[in-house]
Amino acid sequence: MERTSSSPIAHQHDHHNETVTKTNNDDDIDSIERIFDSKKVPPWQKQLTLRAFVVSFILGILFTFIVMKLNLTTGIIPSLNVSAGLLGFFFVKTWTKFLDRSGLLKQPFTRQENTVIQTCVVASSGIAFSGGFGSYLFGMSEKIAKQSHEANSAQNVKDPSLGWMIAFLFVVSFLGLFCVVPLRKIMIIDFKLIYPSGTATAHLINSFHTPQGAKLARKQVRTLGKFFSFSFLWGFFQWFFTGGDDCGFSSFPTLGLDAFKNKFYFDFSATYVGVGMICPYLINVSLLVGAILSWGIMWPLINEKKGDWYPAELPSSSLHGLQGYRVFIGIAMILGDGLYNFIKVLSVTLFGLYHQFTQDINKVDPTNGNSPPDLPSLSYDDQKRTRVFLKDQIPTWIAIIGYLTIAIVSIITLPHLFNQLKWYYIAAIYIFAPALAFCNAYGCGLTDWSLASTYGKLAIFVIGAWAGGSNGGVLVGLAACGVMMNIVSTASDLTQDFKTGYMTLASPRSMFISQVIGTAMGCVISPCVFWLFYKAFDDLGVHGSEYPAPYASIYRNMAILGVEGFSTLPNKCLTLCYIFFAFAIAVNGVRDLAGNKVAKFIPIPMAMAIPFYIGGYFAIDMCVGSFILFIWSKLNKAKADAFGPAVASGLICGDGIWTLPSSILALAGVNPPICMKFLSRSTNIRVDTFLGS
Repeated sequence: MERTSSSPIAHQHDHHNETVTKTNNDDDIDSIERIFDSKKVPPWQKQLTLRAFVVSFILGILFTFIVMKLNLTTGIIPSLNVSAGLLGFFFVKTWTKFLDRSGLLKQPFTRQENTVIQTCVVASSGIAFSGGFGSYLFGMSEKIAKQSHEANSAQNVKDPSLGWMIAFLFVVSFLGLFCVVPLRKIMIIDFKLIYPSGTATAHLINSFHTPQGAKLARKQVRTLGKFFSFSFLWGFFQWFFTGGDDCGFSSFPTLGLDAFKNKFYFDFSATYVGVGMICPYLINVSLLVGAILSWGIMWPLINEKKGDWYPAELPSSSLHGLQGYRVFIGIAMILGDGLYNFIKVLSVTLFGLYHQFTQDINKVDPTNGNSPPDLPSLSYDDQKRTRVFLKDQIPTWIAIIGYLTIAIVSIITLPHLFNQLKWYYIAAIYIFAPALAFCNAYGCGLTDWSLASTYGKLAIFVIGAWAGGSNGGVLVGLAACGVMMNIVSTASDLTQDFKTGYMTLASPRSMFISQVIGTAMGCVISPCVFWLFYKAFDDLGVHGSEYPAPYASIYRNMAILGVEGFSTLPNKCLTLCYIFFAFAIAVNGVRDLAGNKVAKFIPIPMAMAIPFYIGGYFAIDMCVGSFILFIWSKLNKAKADAFGPAVASGLICGDGIWTLPSSILALAGVNPPICMKFLSRSTNIRVDTFLGS
């Protein structure tokens, strides 16, 4: 899941939905807020503690490494909210327990402070996704441009540099936050939007701060620590055997050499086994189905047409050869799925708004952010949460002035960072951005899907085509994608956090300030972490390398397609693109019409499209993770539900953080001492004969 990363998949937190459904009705369970009646809610200033931001900074770096590695390998990013909440609780609880024993504790650790940490960490690491380091931003580079063999002139290329990346993120990452601030009451209280991920995170944090929940959280953290250590040490052990191309356990032909050539093998990645345990079963199976369809059936058949459909002498990386089919058919499926879900979520949004305004026209007044709702009709929990939520308001004038100020600054600044990006392109985006940010935040509240990448792709095609190929349209399209994605992504993230804060009695002011500080941290941390990868690994972004950054090529080729049209496609490719575009729409339609019972057995086209370009090895890893969780659930469902996310988080965090020492070793020129390769018997005989001679 591109925090799809970038498609709807990554924001589909289906693994939380069952929990939310079971616990979302306060009439069916004991009141949560009555448990906390004896604990005074601290004022918003005291929810923003120094220790909270120190812990957030440390965890922000950890999660940025994880997200960056996922960005640059396959682009599939799971929800890390649970891990952020769990580790934030553990760090501060350990800190406060030590101070309490020494008699130095001045302020106890509250669930509001826990919410501030979780918000700040997710905002910080979220920039690693919305910043485009694995998609549009890296897609501007010469390294990716050379692979496309199209539109790679100087005016369509901009290589990464720490200075301009940080400046770019600072001028585009805060606009989305100011877009939705005036709408917080309407979204959370008047419309009572669910925000499944925000609700699930709130239940998690609330449970941590009960006596029983604290005991379970400590056990979960210990489990996470064990698997973190195992995963880190396993990554360290594997490193010794990777002293060359195609060396190490990741190149072990587990399903045979022929399958290995077609990207079918288990590559012993703790990260993707963990991701598979977090992702819903359907996503993992969809990835495997997509891998079998593409690398198992289609590409071998198209390869037989070499010399007929495309010139036989073309290199494997040429977009006019087999690579073109891999890239553009995958893009067609992604666009078909994105278009369908965009229309679906927009329709749901418009219908929901129409229903709200017709049913509650007198109750909902968008111009009045402080009007109290009809409290007596609410449950005890909702009455208390609503009073706290309305207590610390953020003045609307701050949001309006903040948005206009940042918009003016970025309209002036961005053309200096990208000479081809004219000020009126940016102004046009900012005119429509608040409406699109609202639609994304509202749709996310109903469906838990953020369509940030879909809006970004829309900007690629519209602004890129407006600029034209002769005026650097490819680079303009990619930069416009970045501006749009950052606005709509941060808007939906903030409203999710407002929902979490509403349910944990955290002040909207502390939520907003925490999100701003986390975003500012991310604008510095993410470029620095990417820069470390960029300098440490010479083959970064190269197809078939350890870090192929597949979405960088996909986004660049989308921009080329938007500017130059279909002339770049090889023979018969356009016909196949039409077929798979229609296929993605049809499958989504069937899934929605069939109902939940049948839909859970129908693959998701967006997930199916991801292996089309990079192969199925990571899908096999993720299915192994699913299989482990499935067997565990059959043996002991309660234990699997309680500790499964902790095991998965440990595997992801340990392997993810190993990239830091491995990057430092690479920068220092320290290479692995051993190359472990796997050869066929005949190849081995030839090698032995050659060495013997």
